[in-house]
Order: sequence, then structure tokens, then C-alpha cells
Amino acid sequence: MTLIRWVLARFILFIDLLYRPKGTKRSPQEQAIVDEKASKLSLYQYTACPFCVKVRWAMRRYSIDLETRNPKENPIFSEELSAGGGLMKVPCLRIDNAEGDSEWLYESSEIITYLEQYFDLNQGPVSNTQ
Repeated sequence: MTLIRWVLARFILFIDLLYRPKGTKRSPQEQAIVDEKASKLSLYQYTACPFCVKVRWAMRRYSIDLETRNPKENPIFSEELSAGGGLMKVPCLRIDNAEGDSEWLYESSEIITYLEQYFDLNQGPVSNTQ
């Protein structure tokens, strides 16, 4: 089983490398707004998880640079994920709000939908309203 997981992980990483999307081009001012909004988000993910790759592709496609945290490599991230989100499951988006609270969002499709809405990616230029 360990050999199968190792081979699958390498295959997923190879596919990730081959088909990684290009980023969105923005003006420096618009990218600065995106970067500021992204600073309130963190993605808990595993490098070779196909659902995490899906979220990272969306991040790359939209030129969103989120902090990524790998719970397998850092026990602090593992503890944060299980204590804050309640599940040891990735991908998980941590959303820090202005009051200092965190919201935890699981499921790759829901995370991508949230990113599209949060950054107004289907509406044209990025605004700084949130």
C-alpha cells in the first residue's frame, strides 16, 4: 500500500507540473488589492492531494498567493487544523475576519467558489470592498 501511495503521489505531482495553469494578469494596483485580501486566508493542504492540487490550480489561474500550510510536515499546522476546523481533512481554507475569529471551509469546489466570490473574479477588476 505504501508503494502504491508513493507512485500515485509522484504521478499527481507530475500531472500538476505538466498542466499547471497560467496566472491572471493584473495591474500592480489590482494585484496589491488581491494580495492584501489574500493575507487573511490560509490553505491547509497536502502537496500530492488531488483535491488540493485542484485548489492550487485555481489559485494560480487567478493569481492568488495564499499561505499554504501542510499539516503532515508541521505539527503546529496539524493542531491548528484539528482544533480550529474540527476535522483533520484537507483542503481546508482558514478565513480570518477582522474580529480575530476564524472560519474554516472544507471541500475543494466550495473553496474555489468562495475564492471567486471573495475576490470578485467573475465580475471584472478586483475591488477592495471586503
